[in-house]
Amino acid sequence: MIYKDIRFDIKDGIATLAFARPDRKNAFDINARGEIADAVARTKADATVRALIITGDGGDFCAGGDVRSMATSGTDAEAGRNRMRALHVWMRDLIELDRPVIAAVDGVAFGAGFSLALAADFILATPRARFCMSFMRVGLVPDAGAIYTLPRIVGAQRAKELMLSARVVNADEAARLGIVMEIVPAEALIPRAETIARSFFDASPPVVSLIKAALERSPGMDLGAALNFEANAQGIAFSTDYHRNAARDFLAKKPLKFAWPEK
Repeated sequence: MIYKDIRFDIKDGIATLAFARPDRKNAFDINARGEIADAVARTKADATVRALIITGDGGDFCAGGDVRSMATSGTDAEAGRNRMRALHVWMRDLIELDRPVIAAVDGVAFGAGFSLALAADFILATPRARFCMSFMRVGLVPDAGAIYTLPRIVGAQRAKELMLSARVVNADEAARLGIVMEIVPAEALIPRAETIARSFFDASPPVVSLIKAALERSPGMDLGAALNFEANAQGIAFSTDYHRNAARDFLAKKPLKFAWPEK
């Protein structure tokens, strides 16, 4: 596919998806959704990809859905449901991706742009980043997975407040709420995202996948189900060559392969 509204490339084990409509603050329309769906599918299918970075061009992450295109698309409820169901196919794939996803946010992450950032495992932001569940302003329900992701990060009451107030949250508050993991200078945003992505080259792929799956499912598990998942997952991890080699290196007092990169 030739992309018009996004940039997408896979290089040296890192997939990068960048919204590329800076004149529209990277708002996305139906065409952009199709391009994002293709990029997510390519990432999922490519075993050489060890991490995915999502970002935006031109000083903004993503202003959400293009309201101009929405205003001309009609108001039929069934058409609206079908539009959401098509989006949900690739949103599910993105949220459930078995490799780390890093959102590198500069400028605005509004509406579905905020939702797309929340689909990542880690959100990095510049000091000028701003987040807003802006759906209420245009009479819409939060979408692109936000009803699932936001309360898991900030809790139910704060999620209600952010969604029902549609207020803007700056980078510092987003960090206090647990939405943003790190605040970094704008010029360091992509280099820091790439450094974190590369750190997973030396991680165990099955363990990354199992940890992500466990944390996604854990809010709906009772204790017995959680312990059962833990036992099954650990059984798989114990059986890997990665674990055996890491245990051997640990006992030999050799440096271990995986280490989180310090800032």
